[in-house]
Amino acid sequence: MKARINLAELAPEAYTALLGLERFLRKSSLPHSTLELVKLRASQINGCSFCVDMHGHDMKQAGESDERIFAVAAWREAPYFTDAERAALALTEEATRLADRGEAVPDPVWEEAARHYDEETLAALVVAIATINAWNRIGVTTRLVAGSHRHG
Repeated sequence: MKARINLAELAPEAYTALLGLERFLRKSSLPHSTLELVKLRASQINGCSFCVDMHGHDMKQAGESDERIFAVAAWREAPYFTDAERAALALTEEATRLADRGEAVPDPVWEEAARHYDEETLAALVVAIATINAWNRIGVTTRLVAGSHRHG
């Protein structure tokens, strides 16, 4: 498998802008572990093998347990996540699957996230979800190869 194009080379200003969002998120009040859970779950939903691979490895390097990494796709049934993380994962799913439901991001999902995060952190969570969805769409469209960020 080979990537179709290299966005960093062909659209460096766009790539740099997305990296700016990543810098914002690293400095935000959103817990790093939650950020990585969000990235992995959205990437699973969107079928971005590059991002699933990357964020699974990033989580492992950050000290996440195998159980938590493996269970992200089935987080509702797994005992490994806090109530706040569950709220973030639910919001991630709703905001990632906007076209799949009559009411995109239902009020109860938003309210549960707002119960666990202050407004500043909730804003960062929304930016995190939007950012990983942008990366996923780039990765899937350009066919970024899983593991290539580690091997090339």
